[in-house]
Amino acid sequence: MIEEITIIGGFDKQENPEPVKKVIIKKGEIFGVVGPTGSGKSSLIGDIEQLSQEDTFSKRKILVNGESPSYEDRTNPRKKMVAQLSQNMNFLADMTVGDFLSLHAKCRGAHSKCVNAVIELANTLTGEPIKKEHDLTILSGGQSRALMVADVAIISNSPIVLIDELENAGIRKHDALKALAGHGKIVMVVTHDPVLALMTDKRIVMKNGGMQAIVGTNDKEKDLSKKLNKIDGLMLSLRDKVRNGEVIDNVDVRI
Repeated sequence: MIEEITIIGGFDKQENPEPVKKVIIKKGEIFGVVGPTGSGKSSLIGDIEQLSQEDTFSKRKILVNGESPSYEDRTNPRKKMVAQLSQNMNFLADMTVGDFLSLHAKCRGAHSKCVNAVIELANTLTGEPIKKEHDLTILSGGQSRALMVADVAIISNSPIVLIDELENAGIRKHDALKALAGHGKIVMVVTHDPVLALMTDKRIVMKNGGMQAIVGTNDKEKDLSKKLNKIDGLMLSLRDKVRNGEVIDNVDVRI
């Protein structure tokens, strides 16, 4: 059982020691990774995905429950600790949603009833209904991301989830992160989106390839995030209405 991971700081792009020497992330926590383009956000989550042991460019070291992971933990696919949801997700498999989820559940040793639970959760995250009989290849970007978030939350036994820019997915972002954290996952999300950044417990600020600071989300920021999330939900609702050919004649924009 993984209770926490620790990131031991390494070096930035100029090979200077990172100002942040250690970051501890516990089960159920949501951490953000923020910074301008090229600041090293993707490199950081790449180190976590590889469970690096000072063997990457940054020389960071990742500990699991305070200890270095074994070689098998790092290389055996059956023991993979990290699930990553990338920015662009396109299914290439020629099968239905139900068949795909059933196959994944079987591979993970999960109960077949998980399939219905995954679809039910996914449909709370996207305004476009997903059904078992849908072909994977016809799913929209939002449907695909919602399905994979639900799949990782319910079927995947990977205790660490890395999400790269969830804001572009067209799904209910707050609900997606809560679903993952609520299933006892350690969640890290790379984001430029203030809605997401302000709903995390803490955020790592990246600059020049190094971890510059850790910022705790205060109560005012969390309250602002809730208000921004209402606007986000309104935008999703309006998008669905426009798609369905409805006329928008009255919108309550109060937050």
